[in-house]
Amino acid sequence: MDLSTTYMGLKLKNPLVPSASPLSKELSTIKKMEDAGAAAVVLYSLFEEQISFEAAELDHFLSRGTESFAEALSYFPEPEEYNLGPDEYLEHIRKAKEATDIPIIASLNGVSTGGWIDYAKKIEQAGADALELNIYFLPTDGKRGGREVEELYRAILKAVKGNVAIPVSMKLSPYFSSLANMLAVLDQDGADGFVLFNRFYQPDLDLEALEVKPGVVLSSSKDLRLPLRWIAILYGRLQASLAGSTGVHTAEDAIKLLMAGANIAQLCAILLLNGPDYIARILGDMTRWLEERDYRSVAQLQGSMSQKAVAEPAAFERANYMKALNDYRVSGTQ
Repeated sequence: MDLSTTYMGLKLKNPLVPSASPLSKELSTIKKMEDAGAAAVVLYSLFEEQISFEAAELDHFLSRGTESFAEALSYFPEPEEYNLGPDEYLEHIRKAKEATDIPIIASLNGVSTGGWIDYAKKIEQAGADALELNIYFLPTDGKRGGREVEELYRAILKAVKGNVAIPVSMKLSPYFSSLANMLAVLDQDGADGFVLFNRFYQPDLDLEALEVKPGVVLSSSKDLRLPLRWIAILYGRLQASLAGSTGVHTAEDAIKLLMAGANIAQLCAILLLNGPDYIARILGDMTRWLEERDYRSVAQLQGSMSQKAVAEPAAFERANYMKALNDYRVSGTQ
């Protein structure tokens, strides 16, 4: 069974890649993920705030509205409270490369085109095999139009690509008025891969303390459908590689993404819940599924259920919506 795949030009032994999470903070855990079968590891994100918290452009994004709600600044931890500082992050990359034989993908999380982008070059020099850009930007200014927001993403990509030679992927949210067009433009701008999708963690309200509460709600397999749909639609339309993220909890989830057209499936929540050794279980289940159905390789599987390949391409668009509603039956009715 040939489980190998290619992602952003990187030859991987299989399509299972742990995404950016606290699991990659410790070298011992990275090694455990490799031993369990991980084909590559995306490191925990280095945040823009860690590199240039006082940068004028970043301050423009972070301080807006805080003149009215001064306590809003309390949601940003002090720089020393971050898991890894800039220098420590570079050293972490070096040590991870020395300790493993799989590609190490660094991760930058930011919202501006400030001096932090120059740090991408240092990440490359530290030995990272690729770089994932997680642009976690929530546009709340009603005066900022969609085109301006899209140009921000393009500017960040171009600035990073201008500084490094290693492959660069973009981890994006689905919140664009024309997602297919946005990815096509970024594809032309030189993105080597797209990770679909970034989950924007939503705040909650504490009714007793009357406070806004940040928090993390882990994904489930039900969350797979959004990236599954868009990967199936985008497969064959872009030069860049496609990574499915969010909702990958089982071998079946990963196989669905591959059939839709993904090059890799990124794992996060399931590993946080069950530990790095769970990769081996998913990999074993995937191998058995392929063998039982006489597949000889992952390449044979990839894109076989994309919009281009299925008998009814409209099933990925409006027809799916109509059929789902028409076929639904309220519990207790005939």
